[in-house]
Amino acid sequence: MVFTEEQIRKKDFKRTLLEWVAIYLSKYPDVKIHSYIAIPYNPYEPKPYERWTLKGMLDLDNELKVAEEFWDFLGGDGAYTELLTCFERVGIELKPEIDKYFSKFK
Repeated sequence: MVFTEEQIRKKDFKRTLLEWVAIYLSKYPDVKIHSYIAIPYNPYEPKPYERWTLKGMLDLDNELKVAEEFWDFLGGDGAYTELLTCFERVGIELKPEIDKYFSKFK
């Protein structure tokens, strides 16, 4: 059987996740583990994250957390919205400094 380079990468990716879980379980055999791939930001918002490389590699419903689902998982309901609000406030406050920095690249 011949595998494509992408199929090999996907297999290696999944193997790495399983190895990490196995290592942890070898030390703490009674712990309940959920392994996730997290993508902290969805550049396609408001559309769903649909990067083609993830399809077929992950069980998207059970192994992937993107943006709001990820941050709310870590910080509880509303964490993502609160985080976005913080970034917005800082962006407004630091806008002159940010604009000055990026003006060097025009």
